[in-house]
Amino acid sequence: MKKEDCYLLGKITRRHGLAGNVVLKLDTDQPELYNKLDNILVEINGLLVPFFIEKQQWSKEDTKLIFFKNSTEAMVDQAIGRNVFLPLSTLPVLSGNSFYYHEIIGFRLLDENDVDFGEIQSVNDQTAQHYFVNFLHGKQIIVPIIKDWILEVNREQKEIKMQLPEGLLEVFTQPVIKDE
Repeated sequence: MKKEDCYLLGKITRRHGLAGNVVLKLDTDQPELYNKLDNILVEINGLLVPFFIEKQQWSKEDTKLIFFKNSTEAMVDQAIGRNVFLPLSTLPVLSGNSFYYHEIIGFRLLDENDVDFGEIQSVNDQTAQHYFVNFLHGKQIIVPIIKDWILEVNREQKEIKMQLPEGLLEVFTQPVIKDE
């Protein structure tokens, strides 16, 4: 399985006890969707390696204790500190104004008057305020992702319509500097 066909579920942070258990810290707003995992894909040296789960239990709201089938010390050692993925096909289908960040790349961003804010190139979720990164007329446009601003997600037209504040283009627009 290729990494682009998967999404990040979380990270194996440490060993738990002496019986081969590991701690999986989930990176999700809906940990309840992962009550029963049969297997996970652990990224080791750039490859996604399947690890099959024998037992699991919740430790905290977003943390699971996992015991791998046929677990060995070497398996556990290899898994610690590694990112964990699941196939995109395991994600529930969203509708309405809800969306996954990976699915809206390439969508056009429009305001309520159909003014084009460019194509969504990426989403930055590494800051407290997540935002779209768009390009329009050689300029990078940063648009904060605020649920109350989203009016419509049109998957057929590949557009997101937002109610954007006056002057947003001036505040969040930066010229693109190309490396020479």
